[in-house]
Amino acid sequence: MSGLHDLVGRSNVVVCCGSGGVGKTTGAAALGLDVARCGRRVVVVTIDPARRLADALGLPDGLTGEPQRVPVETGDGELWAMMLDAPAMFERVVRGHATDDEQAERIVTNRFYRNMATALSGTQEYMASEALHELHADDRFDLVVVDTPPSRNAIEFLEAPSVLTRFLDHKVFKLMMMPTRTGLKIFSAATQPLLNAIGRVVGSDVLGDAVAFFQAFAGMEAGFRQRADEVAELLRADDTTFVVVTSPRHDALVEAAWFGHELVERGFGVGAIVVNRLHPTFGDGTPADAHDKAATARDRDDLDLAAMWTNLGELRELAARERSEVDQLLATADTPVVEVPLLPDDVHDLESLDHLAQYLFPARRNESEPEGNG
Repeated sequence: MSGLHDLVGRSNVVVCCGSGGVGKTTGAAALGLDVARCGRRVVVVTIDPARRLADALGLPDGLTGEPQRVPVETGDGELWAMMLDAPAMFERVVRGHATDDEQAERIVTNRFYRNMATALSGTQEYMASEALHELHADDRFDLVVVDTPPSRNAIEFLEAPSVLTRFLDHKVFKLMMMPTRTGLKIFSAATQPLLNAIGRVVGSDVLGDAVAFFQAFAGMEAGFRQRADEVAELLRADDTTFVVVTSPRHDALVEAAWFGHELVERGFGVGAIVVNRLHPTFGDGTPADAHDKAATARDRDDLDLAAMWTNLGELRELAARERSEVDQLLATADTPVVEVPLLPDDVHDLESLDHLAQYLFPARRNESEPEGNG
């Protein structure tokens, strides 16, 4: 189906989503490789701290928080890759919005900030949206491919900009952001019992660090709000495409259907669905045909042949179950669906990645095959 290739070709951002273990990372890498071979400058960024993207690209030394060029022959195109480094990204954002170096240093040396940058829930997802914003604005790249975490966490990534905006509008944040002199009056009056109670639970040092952090943050909230609004707009732009990757397993297909619905409900939409690792049917016969031949072979006391026919029957049954599950998904899908077979080997280098890309873009594979090769 050429639909996916055309869709990606006119996109500036592609977000690959799906549940864990369905081949989402290798799919993102294969997509980036193929588009780079067509002459575009592509960067693939993974939010997952595991080494899957580096392994798929054949990079034994792994990836860092900065884009690095992948040494492949891509004509006029380029392929780059990086892994999100949330603390480093957070510091870059802070320094970018600070009014001067002194304000930036007060924030990045604050213990509350350091804990928040490494351990606070949601920080990873928000920094991923900041990375997307930064890469999209980078003149080195024509296309940004985002490999998101599994579906439930991907929702947090997509909602991170609006979560930040709501946080900036919260009355507690506004209280903490009041000028120091006024803030101290408030802290010493009505809020002092509350602060004392919080201090007994989290520790007075932690509370003091938090107050110092928010007051050092003064004047930067407008810049953070603007970036959040820009990311939210970018994720919903016409040239941003969401590709949902799934496998033919029942639970993965259910998750894909749920996630697709969530995308639509949030105003993102789904550009394409990739069903990965489908078992082949092995011939034109049915599972019953294979089992009948296995029974005949056993009657003739040819146990090796019987085992082979039994194995074929089981494989056909597995393929038939997968086909039934996928057909149910196709019956409700109104977006292009690309089916990728189970490959004989894991994707672990550029050659196998290129093999996967040929199935993601079958029209290109057919164009590249010599005449007469069916």
